[in-house]
Amino acid sequence: MRRFLTALAAAAALTTAPAFAQGTGKVEVLWLGQATFKITSPTGKVIVIDPWLKTNPKTPAAFKDLKALGKVDVVLVTHAHFDHVADAAELAKLNDTKLYMPPGLGGTMASLGLIEADRAPGMNKSGVVSPIGPDIKLHMVRAEHSSEFRWQDLATGKTQILPGGEPVGWIVELENGLKIYHTGDTGLFGDMRMIGEVYKPDLVLLPIGGNFTINANLGALAVREYIKPKYALPMHYGTFPILAGKPEDFAKGMEGSGVRVVVPQPGEQITF
Repeated sequence: MRRFLTALAAAAALTTAPAFAQGTGKVEVLWLGQATFKITSPTGKVIVIDPWLKTNPKTPAAFKDLKALGKVDVVLVTHAHFDHVADAAELAKLNDTKLYMPPGLGGTMASLGLIEADRAPGMNKSGVVSPIGPDIKLHMVRAEHSSEFRWQDLATGKTQILPGGEPVGWIVELENGLKIYHTGDTGLFGDMRMIGEVYKPDLVLLPIGGNFTINANLGALAVREYIKPKYALPMHYGTFPILAGKPEDFAKGMEGSGVRVVVPQPGEQITF
């Protein structure tokens, strides 16, 4: 069953899919732990963001085999840390599709032979691409984090710290007008207000774990005061003890905002 936390109650069931002004059709959002999402558009196009599945302790066993995702049409990455990029190259090659990631990270991965250069086309913040059809737009936006790429040299056994570009977020704009904002691992920054005003996302996916990212209280502030979506889904918490943020604290911080907080379990799909 889908689970939701709202400002009016600790949990409430949504019995019908949300309606959006433009177009018709359903959008499926599957959370697979940490910051990994599979988004299926109304016409069946599949977008995977920040794939870390094979060694992710929160990913259900059924999805640790990348083939279990089915056909993937495009892969997006927000930054170079292992828990966001670990399975990205393999997934893109498995599906013979493109991998979009921060500028600089693609060059590093290509130089190491992890991915072909033409499979990782370049773009930068404020860029927009439509690689899987003109009605699906992928906007790259700012995030406030770090993005070093750790690589173990198999010949020496030593770990190298290599350029990973700057961290980013993604606005996924779908055929029916629904806009999903995946913030990546971000801290609080003022331009979240600008992103909210310019892109007007309906659903925001944001970390609440704290320590490495925004925490539950600051995440609620960002959503309530800056982004102002219809729905918010907390992520990147509870995977390790240090990611101590709790969704109930995030929901409490949203009281009175009118934003509905969606709290699935890893492997649970939400339909919009």
